[in-house]
Amino acid sequence: MGCGIAQVAAMAGYPTILCDVDAAMLGKARSLIEKNLSALREKGRLTAAALTGAVGRLSFGASPEDCRADLIIEAVVERPDIKEKLFLALARINSRDTILASNTSSLSLNALAEHIPQPERFAGMHFFNPAPQMKLVEVIRTRFSSEDTVSTILDIARRMGKTPVLCTDSPGFIVNHVARPYYLEALRLLELGWSDIETIDALMEAAGFKMGPFRLMDLIGNDINYAVSESVYAALGNPPRLEPSRIQRQKVMEGALGRKTGKGYYRYE
Repeated sequence: MGCGIAQVAAMAGYPTILCDVDAAMLGKARSLIEKNLSALREKGRLTAAALTGAVGRLSFGASPEDCRADLIIEAVVERPDIKEKLFLALARINSRDTILASNTSSLSLNALAEHIPQPERFAGMHFFNPAPQMKLVEVIRTRFSSEDTVSTILDIARRMGKTPVLCTDSPGFIVNHVARPYYLEALRLLELGWSDIETIDALMEAAGFKMGPFRLMDLIGNDINYAVSESVYAALGNPPRLEPSRIQRQKVMEGALGRKTGKGYYRYE
């Protein structure tokens, strides 16, 4: 997700620093972005000058110390303790005016904001996967977010060619709250043996969905999707209808996370 967001920002004309503590992942990210941009050029959707410009605006850093900017979008693992630690480090090395945004899918942004210096400059900026293709961005206002912070994030999202939707902090925000039954009911049908993965996906795609629930979970990442299910379930008081699936939990335990690991509900070369 961070790789996709960096590509979007660079294509929109912003000097962009992509940071990851794993140098090997940075190398993969650079290769993937260049591959994606070249594919757009081959399809005639990007000029040679635009490709060169986007690549030239990208730089890479292997430490939070390299992450100094006017807007920082965090896209690390869905664990509040890790996010809090990162935001504290970013706040120490950046200006008090730097806007800090989280790409979390479901964690409480109000709770995160309580640990951030100058929480008025913090909000959610939730992209959808794959970020270069998906137009929607949820902009999530916390109870601390200033109007300047929110309006700036909305404006930047539009400049990135996205369609921002403003919402307040709530379990799963809008999309992930509404989408829980799409995944969980499909998993429940599988658990009960009433249908199989391929049939469920084929029927949902025939009904008009661009991707069936299992293909979509593999694209998102089963670890991320499961973490969102757990978060929404807990935040809403553990309603039986939203109980996370043991099948997905097992996939996460096995490391079968979807496209990013080469296997999930399907296998990928």
